[in-house]
Amino acid sequence: MKRQNLYILITIVITSYLQLACTEGSTTQTLAPKASSEEIAATRSSADELFAQRTDLGKLREAITLLERVRDPEKRKYEVEFSFARHNYFLGRHTNDETEAEKAFAAGRDAAKIAANLEPGKPEGHFWFGANLGELCKKSPVTVGLANVGDVREAMHKVIEIQPGYQGASAYDVLAQIELATRMNSGTAEKAVEYLNKALEIEKDNSNIYLHLGEAYLALNKDAEAKKTLETLLRLKPNPVFLPEHNESVDAARKLLATKF
Repeated sequence: MKRQNLYILITIVITSYLQLACTEGSTTQTLAPKASSEEIAATRSSADELFAQRTDLGKLREAITLLERVRDPEKRKYEVEFSFARHNYFLGRHTNDETEAEKAFAAGRDAAKIAANLEPGKPEGHFWFGANLGELCKKSPVTVGLANVGDVREAMHKVIEIQPGYQGASAYDVLAQIELATRMNSGTAEKAVEYLNKALEIEKDNSNIYLHLGEAYLALNKDAEAKKTLETLLRLKPNPVFLPEHNESVDAARKLLATKF
């Protein structure tokens, strides 16, 4: 009887081992092949074409999905990671789904951090890390903002150190928005104006800078300067690459001019 039980046990072990081996072999066979450099370049090109149509969030989501497919955790690519971070930032900014927005900003933050680690001497990773993290700070100013606003500042100062004109000198704009958002603590509208005027010395056509400078002047009760700045924004010739963002700034400026003056 004991010998019979031993044979049964051996049979069960062998059968289990064979089943496991078959399963492992099947898993190995179904792993997706790694994308080649040519495939990655083609995917990035397609994603950029979709990004140009970002007013349609479906196109933006499609671009993110394409980039996700060529992200390789074993061999990260700088251009893929910062592009993925940038696309997620814009999705987070424009979706009406709060859960989707938070997920997009978190994914963008993490991808941009990878990019910044891969190429610390280039601006893209630092900028999109700070931009995505900044939006997460806005959504949860107490639980996220207080602990991470310093990281956003550090990232933007790094961008300025490397390439101050990157993304239309927007690193200065982010620093200015932090000053305006933290006026109850250490931030000041005066410092915001200082940052934004530095940005205008580099970039004359970024409508966001004029909008936020107008807001900073209003915070300082400098109505004449605010009105002049907002009216300048309305006369700007938009950069075709940033036309959706320009139109948003124009709408916001018109509302301020209609309600504050």
